[in-house]
Amino acid sequence: MGRVLIGGTAALLICIFLSPKFIEFLREREFGQHIREEGPERHRIKAGTPTMGGLIIFAALAVSFLILTDYEWRSMGVFVAAVACAMLGFADDYIKLVRRRSLGLRARTKLLVTVAISLGLWYVASHEAHLQSTLRLRFVDYQIELGVFYPVLIFFVVAGTTSAVNLTDGLDGLAAGCAAIVALAYVAMTAYTGQYDLALLAAVLVGVCVGFLWFNAFPATIFMGDTGSLGIGGAIAGLAVMTKTELLLILLGGMFVIEALSVLIQVAYFQLTRKRVFLMAPLHHHFELHDWSETKIILRFWIIAALCGAIGFVIFRQSVR
Repeated sequence: MGRVLIGGTAALLICIFLSPKFIEFLREREFGQHIREEGPERHRIKAGTPTMGGLIIFAALAVSFLILTDYEWRSMGVFVAAVACAMLGFADDYIKLVRRRSLGLRARTKLLVTVAISLGLWYVASHEAHLQSTLRLRFVDYQIELGVFYPVLIFFVVAGTTSAVNLTDGLDGLAAGCAAIVALAYVAMTAYTGQYDLALLAAVLVGVCVGFLWFNAFPATIFMGDTGSLGIGGAIAGLAVMTKTELLLILLGGMFVIEALSVLIQVAYFQLTRKRVFLMAPLHHHFELHDWSETKIILRFWIIAALCGAIGFVIFRQSVR
């Protein structure tokens, strides 16, 4: 556990000490965020805030993890999947900045790359880490054999988690704070089961998220961009796959699920009735339009995320007894 604590602390400090220079670098090159025109009016003042903070997140994560890791297949599979997702996000961010618009890569391109990342994660999980191709129902301590459909499950976990984290990243510090809470739950779960290399990776993820929050908290001086949100989503998805908690992730990442569901409900209901359930989706925008302060929304969403993480850990602990 000493290595786990050192890794998390080192990642946090690296992120805090390197971020000011990186923010200055982005400002000099005018790598600023482009705000969606259909977004809340109060977000207009955020236009031009340096983005692609995910680069500093994954630089700190890589340095801390690669120095301390034992290079086990499970943790390396998660790390490579996370970095691959971050690279996809970087390409998306870079196109947005170059073209100076809020849209980046085509959806088809993102889908194909996500499929490739998912297949890579499946190969490591099945052939190197020798995990069973099952879906574990920890609520009732039962397993469903998936066979050839196991890669499909992994794809849905990766695609769903990266998308959910990306959708949540709409308020200052919201995604980073929720991700730190989920990663902390994974630190506890992997340490409890003696998977210390995975615990190290999860602790490093907690460290970089908290370190990034030092500058991303309201009012943010930098945004993580798709580089950060997709990369963090990939890391959380990888942890779920390697710990066989794919289904439990729905609870552990409850706040991300709620945000993603709000978008799905809004789109589906509008297609059917031409009416809206929420004033705006994702859900945090709905509360913004109800005149909730950004800080109030963030803190309450963090509380929900913490409750989901705590309940998820209790269920996990009961299932491994």
